[in-house]
Amino acid sequence: MKRSNTMQELFLTTADNIKIAINHYKQNNNSVVIICPGWFMTKDSRPFRRLSFDFCKKYDVISMDFRGHGKSGGFYTFTSKECLDLDVVVNYAINSGLNYKKIYLCGFSLGGAVALNYSAVNNNIEKVIAVSPPADFIKIENHMYSPNAWIPTLFKKCEPMRWLSIRAGFPFLKKYRPIDLVTNIKSPTLFIAGENDPTVFPWHTESLYNNAVCEKQYKLFKNANHAEDLYMDFPEEFMKLCYDWLG
Repeated sequence: MKRSNTMQELFLTTADNIKIAINHYKQNNNSVVIICPGWFMTKDSRPFRRLSFDFCKKYDVISMDFRGHGKSGGFYTFTSKECLDLDVVVNYAINSGLNYKKIYLCGFSLGGAVALNYSAVNNNIEKVIAVSPPADFIKIENHMYSPNAWIPTLFKKCEPMRWLSIRAGFPFLKKYRPIDLVTNIKSPTLFIAGENDPTVFPWHTESLYNNAVCEKQYKLFKNANHAEDLYMDFPEEFMKLCYDWLG
């Protein structure tokens, strides 16, 4: 199949019959980065469109809406069933006819937790980037009253149409904890945290890094907040770190 420098929106169906929306940016590369946004973020939000364009400088990109977000169907289960969403996207990349030699995952917050959990039980991922992933959903601090939490959302990520697209399911379905699975990950993994993260305190990411036995790296961004905020506030440093890690 001949490749073209285009973005194509597609819809995939999971094993439990949920429609998953993706943006596939085809840039004539032999490797692809699958971007996994966190809770309350979508593939079409400004931070993730911008991030997709930056990754497109070196890789093909697939950015996804997890269930209950954006143009995907269903209700969000806070990592209980989202590995099914990622699985159908990875299988699409493998079977797309573009002959990708390397598939990378870049997950943010709960999307980072999904990327870690998926990589722990699958051997088809070349490398992983996990940004602000929680070690345990139940232990997420989520201090939404903190100015560091609501100010970035209000002034940098104010997208009412995105907010209206979010559909939350029951948050306390049984979940696999990333801290219990991280020792099973064989893919080299980059763990990134923000020093002032008010939602997922940096000890989460550091504990995942400390328990991982794969090739790994840990980066703490000083005076930085949560997940995509690290990219938005320090775009050049963030992208250089990712480029250097993925190669």
